[in-house]
Amino acid sequence: MEQDKIEEYNHRHIKEHRRKFDFAAADVTKLDDVLQKLEAFQIAIPSWALGTGGTRFGRFSGGGEPRSLEEKIEDVGLIHALNRSSNAISLHIPWDIPENPSAIKNLAANFGLHFDAVNSNTFQDQPGQKLSYKFGSLHHIDKAVRQQAIEHNIEVVKYGVQLNSKALSVWLSDGSNFPGQLNFRGAFQRTLDSLQQIYEALPDDWKMWIEYKPFEPNFYSTTIGDWGQSYLLASKLGKKALTLVDLGHHLHGTNIEQIVSLLLMEGKLAGFHFNDSKYSDDDLTVGSINPYQLFLIFNELVEGMDARGMNHATGIGWMIDASHNVKDPIEDLLQSVEAIKIAYAQALLVDKSVLVNAQEQNDVAKAQEILQNAYRTDVCPLIAEARLRAGGALNPIAVFREQKTREGLIKQRGEKTVATGL
Repeated sequence: MEQDKIEEYNHRHIKEHRRKFDFAAADVTKLDDVLQKLEAFQIAIPSWALGTGGTRFGRFSGGGEPRSLEEKIEDVGLIHALNRSSNAISLHIPWDIPENPSAIKNLAANFGLHFDAVNSNTFQDQPGQKLSYKFGSLHHIDKAVRQQAIEHNIEVVKYGVQLNSKALSVWLSDGSNFPGQLNFRGAFQRTLDSLQQIYEALPDDWKMWIEYKPFEPNFYSTTIGDWGQSYLLASKLGKKALTLVDLGHHLHGTNIEQIVSLLLMEGKLAGFHFNDSKYSDDDLTVGSINPYQLFLIFNELVEGMDARGMNHATGIGWMIDASHNVKDPIEDLLQSVEAIKIAYAQALLVDKSVLVNAQEQNDVAKAQEILQNAYRTDVCPLIAEARLRAGGALNPIAVFREQKTREGLIKQRGEKTVATGL
């Protein structure tokens, strides 16, 4: 995406933007501070979300999807050029093994990108793999299977070191489908022992992010099934181990914002995999189903990070985790980043001192009004202004479509591509 195309679009729409921005900014206190925080806030893009996501029944790929790690980096570079809010890519090994790390780093740097957490994969059997993960990986009853999974995670760390990544993200599908299939205590202890060996192999300046999920693909039990089990493992492992929150990995009605608040309070919140869900782990576009919940989560995040004196942009990890199947992947990711920044901007507008006063007075109605007034505020002009100041497009999707970018990618890459990943 040539910068002059973005600037030309912005020039045509600047008057309309100024009118909307002036109206939105009129009631914002500490406007410059809000805009600076919005400009600094970045959300990493997962390499596996750049192709059309799959379902249990099949995968319906679209045209112009990336065929290699290099092309995935190019697509993230395109996203970042448009929104100036996606300056990192997160790789999943072995889907995206960097054959030439130096060249890959240079390519990413050319697009203003760096590498976020690297993700291991022991929830699938790979071609040529000696032992199967059918009955688990790090919790497997067979020590040889556990050792294979441990060695894979350590290998992922080595790839990450070559790319200047600083975190290993671990999600396990380990669990059971039927009562009696698994000894819960034994499975947990074996998982802890396996993670301990991986933890000891981490560089001193690295983190281990431990994800959790209540079910799927195992439906009776999951060995790391909720935030408490992840937190317990992270606490036993040490300071470098933290709990990663995937918004889709919760049972219906779970108060995710309370979980986030407590993990942040304890210094054990690694960060997020952002998505949305109607039923379960749907991995839908962020904010497409329950944007109010997303806002409430960010309200706790802003309050908690401020209480600990943390930098909002770098204090924890921010990443999207989507597996859509009916939308243009780049448009979907642009929508997700926008939804995240909307929730963040709304949380920045909450008057914390007034809210605390209402809480201390047990003024429930006023406390609710304070939050809902911030949530009902149209912050899109503020986000667009921050994006404009950073050199991005006032309307990223509009520019993407106006420039017929997908059509250009199809000409380069073909109508149908076979991408690795979900």
